[in-house]
Amino acid sequence: MYHPYRITKTMKHTLLIVPGLGDSTTGHWQDNWLQYFPNTKKVVQDNWNQPQLQDWLKNLDTTIKSIETPIVIVAHSLAVSLVAHWSQQNDTEKIIGALLVAPADVESAEHTPEEIWNFAPIPLSKLNYPSIVITSSNDPYISVERAEFLSQKWGSHFYNVGPKGHLNFASQLGLWEEGQEILERLLQSINENKN
Repeated sequence: MYHPYRITKTMKHTLLIVPGLGDSTTGHWQDNWLQYFPNTKKVVQDNWNQPQLQDWLKNLDTTIKSIETPIVIVAHSLAVSLVAHWSQQNDTEKIIGALLVAPADVESAEHTPEEIWNFAPIPLSKLNYPSIVITSSNDPYISVERAEFLSQKWGSHFYNVGPKGHLNFASQLGLWEEGQEILERLLQSINENKN
């Protein structure tokens, strides 16, 4: 079996878990990674179900400022837009990479609920750090074409992992080994860029 611990055994950075709407609670792969990997931290929001962009940005920024090591962001769903907003407005020097999983299209009434539309428009500026966007071919919250468009704008590598829903609790991904392998590719590219 694929053993993910090798990813973090000598890791000098923090994996920052950034959940989306409703939080990533027990059984979600983000929560599983939080429990499994030794050097993780999670951004905690005050209101998980009625998100306000400015409040969420403040909590993300406070958490990032509290971490002393370089950071690899692991964002899911609405948190992908959150990270894009934060990256446009703040010094990203601490961020060495980001795994941007299942972005939710907050600009599409067809794909997303009204309570997250205040995160629109999604910033399209190129990110200042290596990143990977992962989507599923049948994600109800975004089309594959839109996810790929965002990845191109952000300068991210793009992965379509096939029909796996919103890559959330309902997708029953466990420790999501495929996601860990993609994370490892991101970490390898970060290390290669350093050398």
